[in-house]
Amino acid sequence: MRKIYDTQLKLLKQKMSDMYLRMEQSITDTVECIATGDKKRASEVIARDSEIDLLNEEIQQLCFRLILTEQPVAQDLRTISSAMKMITDMERIGDHAEDICEIIVESKEDGLALDYGHISQMASAVMSMVKDSIQAFVSGDIALCESIGKYDDVVDDLFEKARNDVILLIRHDVKYSEKALDLFTIAKYFERIGDHATNIAEWVIFAITGEHPSLQ
Repeated sequence: MRKIYDTQLKLLKQKMSDMYLRMEQSITDTVECIATGDKKRASEVIARDSEIDLLNEEIQQLCFRLILTEQPVAQDLRTISSAMKMITDMERIGDHAEDICEIIVESKEDGLALDYGHISQMASAVMSMVKDSIQAFVSGDIALCESIGKYDDVVDDLFEKARNDVILLIRHDVKYSEKALDLFTIAKYFERIGDHATNIAEWVIFAITGEHPSLQ
């Protein structure tokens, strides 16, 4: 029986990795769309969000099934309950990628490629946070997870720089106001993605140690 249970736990971690890979691809494509204003590609990201939502439902069902049929205790229960919390944040990250692409699709401009350098750096930082969190969850590497906090400070700093970019852009020429507002909104979404990534890391720590950083 334990062998079957271990197989199901392995399947859970695999599905978590699959969900991450789809989310990573969505954010990667989203950053490219910001640079190029590619509305077609942005529409593809929006359509792909349904795949992330489907995996979210599959993982939830797997977690419920494991809890109801196997009645896990101790670390196994923490792993399963943490996974349910993590996929909520992962699903919201996918939603934010969709939100950004909707801005691109609805933009009256041909593209948003003015000064998006800090936003691109924000995207790279938050993806490193999420990637390390998922890797820590799969491997049980708490040291990797604890190192993620440094990225959150980086994201916050980049958000301030992106906001200053927007202010300078408007001051340079008021005709860029609408585009600047779009860029600021996009930066805000990436900041939120960073917050969700931090949540994921904290739930990984709870799964491994039984202690949640925010409750200490």
